[in-house]
Parts: sequence; structure tokens; C-alpha cells
Amino acid sequence: MGALSHLRVLDLSRVLAGPWSGQILADLGADVIKVERPGAGDDTRSWGPPFLKDARGENTTEAAYYLSANRNKRSVTIDFTQGDGQRLVRELAAKSDIVIENFKVGGLAAYGLDYASLKALNPKLIYCSITGFGQTGPYAKRAGYDFMIQGLGGLMSLTGRPEGEQGAGPVKVGVALTDILTGLYSTVAILAALAHRDQSGVGQHIDMALLDVQVACLANQAMNYLTTGNPPRRLGNAHPNIVPYQDFPTADGDFILTVGNDGQFRKFAEVAGQPQWADDPRFVTNKMRVANRAELIPLIRQATVFKTTAEWVSALETAGVPCGPINDLAQMFRDPQVLARGLAVSIPHPLGGSVPQVASPIRLSETPVEYRQAPPLLGEHTNAVLAEVLGLDAQAIQQLRGAGVV
Repeated sequence: MGALSHLRVLDLSRVLAGPWSGQILADLGADVIKVERPGAGDDTRSWGPPFLKDARGENTTEAAYYLSANRNKRSVTIDFTQGDGQRLVRELAAKSDIVIENFKVGGLAAYGLDYASLKALNPKLIYCSITGFGQTGPYAKRAGYDFMIQGLGGLMSLTGRPEGEQGAGPVKVGVALTDILTGLYSTVAILAALAHRDQSGVGQHIDMALLDVQVACLANQAMNYLTTGNPPRRLGNAHPNIVPYQDFPTADGDFILTVGNDGQFRKFAEVAGQPQWADDPRFVTNKMRVANRAELIPLIRQATVFKTTAEWVSALETAGVPCGPINDLAQMFRDPQVLARGLAVSIPHPLGGSVPQVASPIRLSETPVEYRQAPPLLGEHTNAVLAEVLGLDAQAIQQLRGAGVV
């Protein structure tokens, strides 16, 4: 039994941030009921190619994007623009512990599915709203997407090649990182609200915003600005506070060197055949290396090109200097550490025989994550959930289907 197997989650969210949070809760054992539009479902179901392949190698209807964030859930299709659909969702919420939604501010109030309406039915309900800009402020009613928030929230001012270099300019992160981080923060907030409810018996409303999360996750870069008043600039793969901490060319590619302290720099200098660097007044401390970055980095680049990536990684690991290759995803999934940790798993799927998944990074000794079910087909569990949770019989469910409610 998973750590959260006593909980039921009503997931009204779509795309990534909300579904990501729902998947984490589902991985931990919660019964997550994903409510989708009849005939359409989550937008990401059609965000392909690529799509899951069937046994003949043909595309199925299930996009890889959708498959990344919806395992261990049950899919129910309900049209809550209709009165009977609204009633069904309210009844499900009354028997749930958590609701996750990412509609525009006030968007669910017209259907009686906002926090105030559902709290009246279930005072213990924890209701997590995820929007681009939060429930308050001048941008509250704006739609917000990850890419836009990466720009507006300052991240893209830090990501990309430095000004003056070829190819300079703002670059987004290669995955929808703001959505992912918002899903993670939402999960933390939900678990905190559950802890409070355990003591008080009272639920609460959680107001999560992609912009808030993006700003919070600027971490040391935000503090670099707040303590100096100077906005940090793009440094490519270099670090604003640590040197050397970036990529360097090798005889057959590139590798990453992450020197975290002066002792590691001395060890690196010795492996590089340049022990004098560690005693050079310009480079003897990290503070001096940051100040003299422009002198040190070219010297290192001139040294690293004479060995292969594998040779550098082997020699530096032996010396205790953190470093590593720059893998593509094929290389990453073949990496012995990735294989040893079981970071790729497979779950049986009704259309594809099986569906590959990236494993959860959460490792619990007593209540481990279980991969109970592949991301569900659209409406796969409508009958089962309506019967099991709401006690509807086959005739009642058929009437709802006939009316287009489910």
C-alpha cells in the first residue's frame, strides 16, 4: 500500500503542471481520478508526434507528451458544462480529499465547482488552483504558459550564450521546467495542507502560480541581483559564482568540469599537468578565480583539448574532482548508473502492449512507489468510478451516456 493510498484526488487539470502533481500523488498511492472532456480529453493527448506505437508499429491515439504525466490515474469523461455533469463532479468532490485544477481565475465558479462551492459540500477538501499568475494581481486573469513565464519571470535572461558571442541571445530551457517545478511545489503544498488537516480537521485553498514558482526558483541568481542591484547576465554554461564550473572541449567532444572548492581546483590543476595554477595569486581562491575568469578559462580550454572526454572523466574521478560527459538521451538511458537505478520502466498498456515510462525519483523504504497502471485511455474508467464512488447502477450510467453527460 502506497503512503497516500488512503486519499482520493479529483484531478481537473490539463497539460503539465497540474497533471504532474497528480501523477506524483498517484505514484505515492493516491486514487487519482482524472476528469476529462468527453470526446477530447486532456489537450496533450493529441500533442504529437511522437505517439505510442502498437504491436504492428502503427501510431496509437496516445501522444508521448500525455504519457509522461498521467500514469496511475483513472480517466472519467464528464461534460460539466451540463447540469448533470456539474452534479457528478460535485458528488465526486464531496467524496475526495484533494482537488487539483488549472482553469482561469474564476473559470469554475460558473459551474459551481470553485473552492467556495465545493468547500460548502466538503469542509475538509484541499483545493489546489494552478494558474499562470495566481488568483490576485493585475495579471491574474491572463493565461500563462511555461515558455512565456520563462521569459517574463527572468529565467531566459540567464540562459543562453553571453552577449557578444556567436549565437548570443535568450534561450528557453529544453523542457517545460516551470510547469514541472510548479507541479512539484503544488505537491509540497498539498502535503502541507494534509498535515494541517490531520491536526485541525479543516481543508484549505492553495493558490499556485507559475510566475511565483519561476521567481522563487531563480535561487542564487535572484539573490545575486537583490544583494547588488545588478541584474545577472547570460554566461552560457559558466557559473556566476564559481570558477571553473562549465563545459570544456576535449579531443573528441566536450565535458563538464564542476570545481566546488579550492582543494578540488588544486587536484584538477595537478591532473591537467599545470600544478602552478593552484598557487597563482590570480587563481588561488574561488573569489580570485571568479575575478580573473577571463584569464583562467582560456588556459583550461587549451589544456583539455589534448585528452578525450573518457580520459578526462576517468582521471578526474580518480582524483576526486567532480566532472562528467554531456550525454544525449540515448547515451543517458544507457549510462550504467541510470540503468542501476532503474530510471526507465515499462507498464502494460491496452493499445501498445506496454508503454515506457521514466521512473519516479522518490525512493521510500516502507511505502515504495508502485507502477500500478499505464496512463489511462480517454474515459477508460468512467463506468467503474461512477459505480464504485457514486454508487450509480448500469441503467443510470447509460442514461448519462445517452444524454452526452459522460
